[in-house]
Amino acid sequence: MKTTDVLIIGGSAAGMVAALTGKSSWPKKSFTLVKKQKEMMVPCGIPYIFGTLDNSNMNLLPVDTSLEKAGITSLVDEVTGIDTVNKTADLAGGEKIQYDKLVIATGSIPVKPKWLKGGEKNNVFVIPKDKVYLDEMVAKLKDLKKVVVIGAGFIGVEFSDELMKRGHEVTIVEKLPDILSLAFDVEISQKISEILFQRGLKIITGNGIRKITGEKNVESVSLENNETVNADAVILSVGYKPNTELARKSGIYVDEGGFIAVDEYMRTHVKDIFAVGDCAQKRDFVTRARVATMLASTACAEARIAGMNLFNLSVVKTFSGTIAIYSTAIGDTGFGTAGVTEARAKAEGIDSITGTFEGVDRHPGNLPGSHKQLVKLIAARQSGVIIGGEVIGGLSTGELTNVIGLAIQNRMSVNSLLTSQIGTHPCLTASPAGYPLIKAAEIIHGKLRNR
Repeated sequence: MKTTDVLIIGGSAAGMVAALTGKSSWPKKSFTLVKKQKEMMVPCGIPYIFGTLDNSNMNLLPVDTSLEKAGITSLVDEVTGIDTVNKTADLAGGEKIQYDKLVIATGSIPVKPKWLKGGEKNNVFVIPKDKVYLDEMVAKLKDLKKVVVIGAGFIGVEFSDELMKRGHEVTIVEKLPDILSLAFDVEISQKISEILFQRGLKIITGNGIRKITGEKNVESVSLENNETVNADAVILSVGYKPNTELARKSGIYVDEGGFIAVDEYMRTHVKDIFAVGDCAQKRDFVTRARVATMLASTACAEARIAGMNLFNLSVVKTFSGTIAIYSTAIGDTGFGTAGVTEARAKAEGIDSITGTFEGVDRHPGNLPGSHKQLVKLIAARQSGVIIGGEVIGGLSTGELTNVIGLAIQNRMSVNSLLTSQIGTHPCLTASPAGYPLIKAAEIIHGKLRNR
């Protein structure tokens, strides 16, 4: 029987980070990571192998190299069972591993609705983190012209834009009234829609899929209003569900949403067993409500927390809820969001106040690469604490969104932003006299002062 101090199940971002952080924090302990596939994909890079990148080999996590350098054992196998009493794990290859601490990072799997008629037809695809499946999908799509993408979340939008880069005629279908409407307020979603429309994407909103028609192969998609969209292929991007069957059958508590229940140290209900990433339970940082947020950045934050707390709890190293920091780019325009939207705040019963300012991300604005930069901030009205933000700008949008995330996590107030010091440079940032983030805070401050 193999033995290890720490066993990590899952080789994607969360598993890798849990192993590396754990080994760095506890260098004298032995670590073993078990993954089902030798080559692991960069999760957020998957859409780009269908357009920007030449092949999937350009989108691989450096798992084995990183683990080997850190002195971590990596096994390509599958854990089929966990004995939580005797602290052993069964491998599909027939071996057992004895562990002291266990980290479950089994991720998520794409949803393929059971009610969807025609979902079994040829050229109906989901989007798993599976290199073999994705390579076959790339090959099959190559000769298919008309593609319908179901679901206009981040992955659906990114897939649609990437497919258009390779000459596909793409229609995206979203049941909600606007694309990306769970991440952005209406006015921001509509700006994104306009950019995608100008790039050639056909957008249908407020209308869900009813069935997929055709003989063996896809021929069309029938929508809820009985509209028909011709299609050679359908890509289902309607969400993911936590991959927690192993935990469930091993007696580890899984909540009503299918997630492994964890505390702020990422511990499960079973002593010495942790869970991180898409398979682990989440709460919203602002509202404290249970949410189904699945982000590699969130997963890695959880993994670092688990790794640092494996053998001794550090009371200042806890995961206090997901801020849901998303960003993406369409062409040279970036979009980012952190925390709650104005609409979500209202739905949760939070009395909020907003400020929106549009400027330029260079100064002067005539410099090469300049881009309009719009920032919307959402603050709690009574306290002035920042609870959300949305950005449209150039490719620096991702980092500015991260700054808003830090402000939310540290419960900064509008006043804190107004008195903060920033570094600026003409080629890198907006003007210090018209910095959109601070100007948006100024607008909120003015509304609070005059209430």
